[in-house]
Amino acid sequence: MHGGPASSGWLLVALCAATGAYCLLRMRSPVEEQRRAAGGEALMGFGMAAMAVPAAVFTPPAWAWPGYAAVFGAAALRALWSARRSPHHVHHLLGTAAMVYMALAMAASPAHHHEHGDSGVPLVTGALLLYFVGYVLLSGIRLVPVTGTVGGGAGVGWGDRPELARACRLSMGIGMVAMLLTL
Repeated sequence: MHGGPASSGWLLVALCAATGAYCLLRMRSPVEEQRRAAGGEALMGFGMAAMAVPAAVFTPPAWAWPGYAAVFGAAALRALWSARRSPHHVHHLLGTAAMVYMALAMAASPAHHHEHGDSGVPLVTGALLLYFVGYVLLSGIRLVPVTGTVGGGAGVGWGDRPELARACRLSMGIGMVAMLLTL
């Protein structure tokens, strides 16, 4: 999160912020379920971007990590409630739980958050890495077109393009893997 070279940190910030911005655009969808999912994904994207800012540029105050944990804890409760209706929200639940875990790991060892491997419980980190690597691989496979059709529907807006929503989730999965690796 705050470890590693600054250039890779800025690339992660840009990826997550761009994903969050696109998710805000997706919130304009006329389909309520898509708007709700996009709102949660926008929160994740911007939260990941904020957590990935290189420490050489900005070191968050001590209260920031518990604040992140509280915000993403609330988002995890909302995802848990929503998971009753849709299995897609189980992924949101795991993503928000991973954000809570990373924030708590940073709060527990603020002096060591610049070094690799000093924070977090290896078993939990490993389990989260395993899940998100699997998610990234499956998401990448789902983006490969099955047929040779070119272009989406002519009347489909940017907020309703399923392939862009999948690409958005894929980029956040890649960002989560990168953040967990630096934990």
